[in-house]
Amino acid sequence: MLRLYNTLARKKEPFTPREPGVVRFFTCGPSIYQPPHLGNYRTFLYEDILHRYLQYQGYRVDRVLPFTDVEDKAISEARRLGISLQDLTDRVAARFHDEARMLRIHPPTHNPRSSTTVDEAVGVIQTLLAKGYAYRDGRDIFFEPMKYRGFGRLARIDLSRWPATRRRFRKDTYPGIRWNFGDFILWHGEQEGDTVVWETAIGRGRPSWNVQDPAMILPFLGPAVDIHAGGIDNLARHHDYVLAIMEVLTDQPYARFWLHGGHLLIGGKKMSKSRGNIVCPATLLNEGFTPEQVRFFLILGHYRDRMDLYRESLKEAADRLSRVQQMAASLEGDFPGEGDDSGAAALIHSLEGGFTERMDDDLDVEGAWGHLEEILAILHERAVEGRMGKKAAGEATRILRRIDRVLQVIYPVGDS
Repeated sequence: MLRLYNTLARKKEPFTPREPGVVRFFTCGPSIYQPPHLGNYRTFLYEDILHRYLQYQGYRVDRVLPFTDVEDKAISEARRLGISLQDLTDRVAARFHDEARMLRIHPPTHNPRSSTTVDEAVGVIQTLLAKGYAYRDGRDIFFEPMKYRGFGRLARIDLSRWPATRRRFRKDTYPGIRWNFGDFILWHGEQEGDTVVWETAIGRGRPSWNVQDPAMILPFLGPAVDIHAGGIDNLARHHDYVLAIMEVLTDQPYARFWLHGGHLLIGGKKMSKSRGNIVCPATLLNEGFTPEQVRFFLILGHYRDRMDLYRESLKEAADRLSRVQQMAASLEGDFPGEGDDSGAAALIHSLEGGFTERMDDDLDVEGAWGHLEEILAILHERAVEGRMGKKAAGEATRILRRIDRVLQVIYPVGDS
């Protein structure tokens, strides 16, 4: 049985969905004011591996990956460039789709934008106001976390640090501040000079970042999900806010599992747009790495661990991938003879058994790959020496292609 590390429980737990055979899966998407970098793609890729592995196990996956296209940073960037917000976000969205396709990221079931779910966000805010968890301060609307019993349990917030006097945080995010100890904004009421506003039942303005996910979860996945996943950055501030909003709205538990991926570092420091130390996929492609090699490098380390980007590590990963690709190809070549299949059956059986055993342990891709390398090396040797027949080689290839529907690195696009 698949066991996943649940951030809410701080331990690995057996995964079962609420509805047999169906997984409702929300994955935090990109803020499309600047192109995603490799750190962002590392998160999207571990989520992709989970999506594909759930399908491999026979589940139907109903997944939402949203685009945040209305927020403080996007509006500021569009103003800086002298273009409209839509022109900016459409351009970045198109690049994301191209790069996601190149990295073989499975398309989500739903890919909504915050700009297309403003009515839903207004409905969420109206409910929070009616229930007494939200309030107006001038034209802005805020959520009062201390009214929600259990607030902060996801990130283990030290509530003893909560200020005695009311504090309000009006920006979508505050760089460098791990926690905003105070009330967080739900609605940015229109201010003089604002260019991005909607006329709504709660006034003119725009929804905040923290209310946008609930507005996109409810219409596409309903009141509860099986898995909510993202990067570790989202654990601080954002995910506890989403959890509070969803459970106040629905009066029921929201997500059964919370997953968080570790940072991608460069030179020992977190890769981020604010630091200005980002590396994009195109950089590595221009250096001669293939999309499969980039994908392989980013999925190989355990998704919860920090990973440092070194060119030497990339080259080592590329070499490992190349060896497996060559050995897999050898099983489809011309053999010296029919060979003897009797000794290959157990090896072929263990190929898939070892893969699932390791992947069931919280998506241990590195362990699964190491097992695959070991078994495939033996099968390759038998094949080239004529000690394995075409039938056994064909069965091994069938299993490898099935495994590669999850990994998406061994065979060309569309072959696995």
